[in-house]
Amino acid sequence: MIRNISVGIDIGSSMTRVVVGEFLKGEKNPRIIGVGESETFGMRRGYVVDPLALVVSIKNAALMAEKSAGIKIKRAFVSVGGISLRGEMISGGTIISKADGEVTNLDINKALQDCEDNLNLNNKKIVQIFPISYRLDSKEVLGRPEGMRGTKLEVKALFITYSMQHLEDLIGALAQAGVETIDVIASPIALAQIALSEKQKIAGVGLVDIGSQKTSLSIFENGSPLSIYTFSGGSSDITNDIALGLKIPLEQAELFKKGGMTENFSKKKLDEIIEARLYDIFESIENHLKKIKRNELLPAGIVFVGGGASIPGLEELSKSALKLPSSLGTSEIFGNSKTKLRDSSWFTALGLVTAGRDNNDYSGGTFKNLFKDLKNTIKSSVKQLMP
Repeated sequence: MIRNISVGIDIGSSMTRVVVGEFLKGEKNPRIIGVGESETFGMRRGYVVDPLALVVSIKNAALMAEKSAGIKIKRAFVSVGGISLRGEMISGGTIISKADGEVTNLDINKALQDCEDNLNLNNKKIVQIFPISYRLDSKEVLGRPEGMRGTKLEVKALFITYSMQHLEDLIGALAQAGVETIDVIASPIALAQIALSEKQKIAGVGLVDIGSQKTSLSIFENGSPLSIYTFSGGSSDITNDIALGLKIPLEQAELFKKGGMTENFSKKKLDEIIEARLYDIFESIENHLKKIKRNELLPAGIVFVGGGASIPGLEELSKSALKLPSSLGTSEIFGNSKTKLRDSSWFTALGLVTAGRDNNDYSGGTFKNLFKDLKNTIKSSVKQLMP
């Protein structure tokens, strides 16, 4: 019997997490059958600095997941979320090809290709494309344009891009670890599958992932991603500030950051240190919201996820700084199967697993993904990794 197994691998700057899910007939959400995690080495702010060290981290996390799932992990959906991740809104258009003016899928692809031609990639790779809106003969199209008739089709689409070099390094490290990349998905897109409801994504919401060394902001509106922006600065910077400010070891600073302070230190000084760094993050978020004209204009507010989301007082500080409703990302999709998966640090890997819903043959077959044109460069990268 063929099992519908899906594997998600989230390689963060501090931790590598692997989740194995199985889709059962008649059930929408996967049953989690295996998880694994390992401290990440060889990554900094989302990009590879030591490929061989990263290979070991991937192998360790995958081995743990394999033991709990009882399967061999051969291929997986993988996330990217480093500081080179960007979402760019591009417009394009095309003349309808059929003589009777009927819009076909070919016309849509040609319009999207025109968008791509207008995009300055400059050593970046397109990871995902999301058509946002269509216009037919200058009139807005509600829904899909296929089957409608007109002369000129225009499209506005969000192109999610990532550094070509970073992408090659990441896929190469996975290949050296024995894992084939089925597809690459932007971390904010995977996160949104778990942390956001359709109602929130339609109304307008900002999803903020505070990682160890970077923070990402993704905006959703009318059910689609509107903007993705990643910048340096994360929870490890707060830990470093506490260690310097209070003259304590990093391990103790990490404990203090999470609310485990003792009476021997000034609570007021600790709060000042944490708030100063958080306001730096809020300032970056506010500046981007102003740039896309969404500051104070997101009805569903800001939803925080990631390791940094557990900092006490984050929600109240955000409300004050951003003038928007704020909450912590939660999910009930996976029930009580794995208690620790309720920690939003696991949401990216969980979201990747859901990408395998239509994959009905884990044991074999080929997969259409975004990297056919990268095959030669990936093979070259793998050779360079070998001793």
